Amino acid sequence: MYHCKGKTEWPELLGVWGNVAAATIEAENPHVKARIVKKGWAVTHDFRCDRVWVWVDEDGHVFMVPRIG
Repeated sequence: MYHCKGKTEWPELLGVWGNVAAATIEAENPHVKARIVKKGWAVTHDFRCDRVWVWVDEDGHVFMVPRIG
């Protein structure tokens, strides 16, 4: 199990606009960079404590709980 610094997941951001979610994540945990990813896009599967995938649907709303990884 990894021990990353700060907050590690944001379930309260489900349904929020992706750009708002990304800004909130970075404000709440300065150790991470939030990356907006559109539904269906491919991403690397390596684990990183400094990255949060912000998965958004066709309308730009978060549809998966953002978490460090």
